[in-house]
Amino acid sequence: MTDPLVSADWLASRLGEVQVVDATWFMPGEGRECHAEYLAAHIPGAVFFDIDAIADKTVDLPHMLPTAETFAEMAGELGLSRDATVVVYDSFGIRSSARVWWTLRVMGFDKVFVLDGGFKTWLAEGRPTEAGPATLPPTALSPRLNARLVRDVSAVKNLLESKAAQLVDARGAARFRGEAPEPRAGLRSGHMPGARNTPFDSLLNADGTMKPADQLRPLFAAAKVDLGAPIVTTCGSGVTASVVALALARLGRADVAVYDGSWTEWGGRSDTAVVTGS
Repeated sequence: MTDPLVSADWLASRLGEVQVVDATWFMPGEGRECHAEYLAAHIPGAVFFDIDAIADKTVDLPHMLPTAETFAEMAGELGLSRDATVVVYDSFGIRSSARVWWTLRVMGFDKVFVLDGGFKTWLAEGRPTEAGPATLPPTALSPRLNARLVRDVSAVKNLLESKAAQLVDARGAARFRGEAPEPRAGLRSGHMPGARNTPFDSLLNADGTMKPADQLRPLFAAAKVDLGAPIVTTCGSGVTASVVALALARLGRADVAVYDGSWTEWGGRSDTAVVTGS
């Protein structure tokens, strides 16, 4: 399969054959607890992947990628296997599931997909759920890292100077232009010089599913994104940037990298350029 998304019908017919991962995550201000909601109801057999726990705890930035060694240990404890087909979902529709899809690919998982529409679609179609924790037998994962799919702050500085890649920002237009405050305190408002803006929610339908390829292409064209040139995505903290990367993968661009620190890092530093307006 070349499409990185699968339908609820596709997944329902393969429960027990694929590994299912609940990647639900909420912004601090949303007032919801992701693990509690997972325990209350999840797709049968789904293990819970906490992006704030399986993360680099040595930096003061949210859910940054851990080292390949740390990831291999923690994902192995979850029972994830590179030999298996892995399907990731979240309760938003498509949000943090895209982040875990990207994380797994960075860490050497090739057969990973996102459930289109997530848990909302699963429930809307009346499909079964279960409560309590689900477990898989632990696996022994070797550390792997596909560095081509991730960028750090120095790499983004270099690409802005060299124009070696396009930077596509997934935040809402008002935040991109610097007209709305950032949800995290202490960050400057605006965007990186030369960045394009494709808000992640513009890529989704009202029910949380992703728009088909023929509707995605015009959205990137409107933002002057060249689908034939190198692309790096960014957002507030590397979550919705992964939704843009997922949409680009649906268009055949599985090579798109994500700026892991995103605006939480960039907007919080004094040595990074910030502009406002469109």
